[in-house]
Amino acid sequence: MKKFFAVMIVLLLAAAGFIFWLFARAEDGVPILVYHRVSDTDTNPSTLTVADFEAQLKFLVDNGYHVIAPDDLLDAWANGKTLPSKPIVLTFDDGHEDIFKNVFPLLQKYNMRATIFIVTDHIGMKDYLTWDWIRALQAGGFMDFESHTMSYKVLTTLKGDKLWNEIYGSKQAIEWALKKPAKFIAYPEGKYSVDAEETSKEVGFRAAFIEDYGLAVNDSNAYVLTRIPVLGSNSHTLLRFQLRLRGSPIFAPLHRFKMDIAEGNPEIADLIFIP
Repeated sequence: MKKFFAVMIVLLLAAAGFIFWLFARAEDGVPILVYHRVSDTDTNPSTLTVADFEAQLKFLVDNGYHVIAPDDLLDAWANGKTLPSKPIVLTFDDGHEDIFKNVFPLLQKYNMRATIFIVTDHIGMKDYLTWDWIRALQAGGFMDFESHTMSYKVLTTLKGDKLWNEIYGSKQAIEWALKKPAKFIAYPEGKYSVDAEETSKEVGFRAAFIEDYGLAVNDSNAYVLTRIPVLGSNSHTLLRFQLRLRGSPIFAPLHRFKMDIAEGNPEIADLIFIP
């Protein structure tokens, strides 16, 4: 029995040490959040209600977070630009019309800014932003619009000219429509390849984004910057948000492990808790 307790104490100490190491390693990391939809009518799992989204913004304000732009983060890494305490980046993918109807008023209310990654071929389609809306929002100063590719094709399936056109075509469309540089791209479904990275760099994007639950750190590959996905849920939405935000150093490796074993061991993968 004594041996059992001794082993348990050693295991607990090892686990505590590992968790401490994870948090220490991510001490200078910056959370980049990615949202998709904010709506009281859409039932997509990635959709937050308007009230839930506002509660999250209020939580950030009340807890001393300061929203910065991707340029601020990269400038700090490259040139030593000073960041505010508890910096955080807000991003949205896809460019649905609720960006104009529901997100913009709340960003304005809490004096926050966000980067919106748009699929340029989807602009003007049903349930998506129009170029007129985008131009007005870009001019308002609370949002910056960047690339989510031209037609939302998964980039790992593309090569050569098709890959180039999907990435560079979106950059051209944004720069032509908004008369400003397109600096950033978010890969569709967070999937990328070395070719996608190299093409994004070659066409002139400053950085590219995926989803991986982790924090962005100074030694990150600028063309694979991780973002924490924020999803809707039927219960405890704010608590889940807080857990993902504050527990990112733990949940990022757990999520990667879960994805690694999901295909061969789905029953075990289901047991791994990710908020």
